[in-house]
Amino acid sequence: MSKKIPLLIDTDPGVDDALALLMAFADERHDVVGLTVAAGNVGLDYTVRNALKLCEVAGRDDVPVFAGTPDPLVYPAEDAAHVHGRDGFGDVDLAPSARKAEAEHAALAILRLSHVHAGELMLVALGPLTNIALALKLDPTLPQRLKRFVVMGGAINGHGNITPVAEFNIAFDPEAAHIVFSAFPHTEVADWEATIAHGLLHRDVDQWLAADTDKARFYELISRKTRLWSEDSRGEHWYAADALAMAWALQPEGGIHVEQRPLSIELTGNRSRGATVVDWNRQTGAPDNTTLLIGYDQGRFEALVRGALGL
Repeated sequence: MSKKIPLLIDTDPGVDDALALLMAFADERHDVVGLTVAAGNVGLDYTVRNALKLCEVAGRDDVPVFAGTPDPLVYPAEDAAHVHGRDGFGDVDLAPSARKAEAEHAALAILRLSHVHAGELMLVALGPLTNIALALKLDPTLPQRLKRFVVMGGAINGHGNITPVAEFNIAFDPEAAHIVFSAFPHTEVADWEATIAHGLLHRDVDQWLAADTDKARFYELISRKTRLWSEDSRGEHWYAADALAMAWALQPEGGIHVEQRPLSIELTGNRSRGATVVDWNRQTGAPDNTTLLIGYDQGRFEALVRGALGL
């Protein structure tokens, strides 16, 4: 077997993140070398606890978990507990993992692992970009050591999910996003609008989660509150943003339509703060710093989701 690709995941679990992490743990071509944890969907204490629990459920207590910063870089932000539950996992009172997070800060772990796996590491960011921004401020040469950098975030045509124009991960810490997108010469972006284009039918998800596997039972339990909220507010499709980004990261050959364009972050607009501004017509002269996911093979995506659940 060829050497596995080292994969570092920056995450804020979160029901969406949980599915993406289960996908990564199930993938035979990649080796998850660490989880760096941010605040976002819920507070840092909960996101760290949830990351540790996911490792336990997946039988991957060998994967180190590193706690990051508990707040955005500059301004406070509201979490998404109304979607994911107060604890981020649907408020079903899971027993916490016996394991604790590592003593090393997430930003320092990102830098160290980028040296350990220099030239081979894939970094996937599923939450606000605070930890990665801090790492860049400590060492601006970080991008030179990564093979790929994939971000779930943004709304490339301005159809946001937390404000009229902004997506949650970017809007939670726009300053961090600005630092990251300015520093990396190339970022692969799976945004909220790609998520909407690749919805999963609730009736299919319900069938998958009824399977007789430990992972399906676990995920059915923690996602129940979120799926009910989604069905009430968004209709017949469930949107798993982090799972789509992870599918593209794990199997990039499934990307059937991508576009390369310059992208920047709006920081100051009264109504547009946190927007991901794509220069579709290349009017600014800025270089193309992103590859934007527009279309992904739906059958491949759904197969990866089912595989994550042990089907």
